[in-house]
Amino acid sequence: MTSPKAIAYRIPMRTRFRGITAREGMLFAGPAGWAEFSPFLDYNAKECVPWLQAAYEAAQTGFPPAIRKRIPVNVTVPAVGPERAAEIVKNSGGCTTAKVKVAEPGQDRAAAANRLAAVRAALGPSGKIRIDANGAWDVQTAVAEIKALDRAAGGLEYVEQPCATVAELAAVRRQVAAPIAADESIRRASDPFEVTKHEAADVVVLKVQPLGGVRACLQLAEQIGTPVVVSSALETSVGLAAGIALAAALPELPYACGLATAHLLTQDITPTPLLPENGAIAVREVTPQPQLLDAVQNEETTARWQARWRETSAHLRKPGPDFWEDA
Repeated sequence: MTSPKAIAYRIPMRTRFRGITAREGMLFAGPAGWAEFSPFLDYNAKECVPWLQAAYEAAQTGFPPAIRKRIPVNVTVPAVGPERAAEIVKNSGGCTTAKVKVAEPGQDRAAAANRLAAVRAALGPSGKIRIDANGAWDVQTAVAEIKALDRAAGGLEYVEQPCATVAELAAVRRQVAAPIAADESIRRASDPFEVTKHEAADVVVLKVQPLGGVRACLQLAEQIGTPVVVSSALETSVGLAAGIALAAALPELPYACGLATAHLLTQDITPTPLLPENGAIAVREVTPQPQLLDAVQNEETTARWQARWRETSAHLRKPGPDFWEDA
């Protein structure tokens, strides 16, 4: 497969999520297949380096062998009203686990509790619910919120990143019954092993792009010695395929993965996006469709990603090809 020029995309989100209303990134293909480079816009060039390394792995090397053909996934529920939350769960493709966003700016505990109650009703008593606060709480607030939201949800599988720092996570973990999961404390940390050193989490969230690729994540999972769950960084189906590849290669997969996020985008770059059926996503390659790629491009986005690619490449010891050459 020859490498085409890079393609920058911008796709609106169905609902405001992680503080953004549109997702942007870059796609290109290499000998091993299609790759995505889509660090969030608040990441500086140095922070973007592992994202670029992950893209090179996908395009140039490919992924390790899969030991499973289907990946169980959770449905992701943004900070929406209860009726919309229930609708998302019911239309999730058979997911029996839901990850629900909480600690949304401008919303109080009652809004989150009502959302969780609606998700519980939609899932039924046997479904699993996890929440994600994206590090928004201090320790005292986290302890109070977790206890209240655990009751509202009828039990929580775990709480993802309730506070910003490892020390805070450890303090919260000692005071609540619900298990604690670390996300930002892994993918944005100078030392991801601080989480285990301080016994700050029961679960570790792995995301392929911010951690430098599938093989880097496999190595981290082996070394960290804590159960892991694979999650997405809100990519298109090209980027999600890397997360699926990681989940497919892990020796153990104790949790449903947060990889069913394609539904959060208003469109995708393939007519067959990676969406769940009967609560799981099949392990397969993703090839963008030219007409769909044309629909998500514009000059402003292209210029922005030309600059981001080159700024990030400058931080690599061995820069790769310039896919924007003559673009």
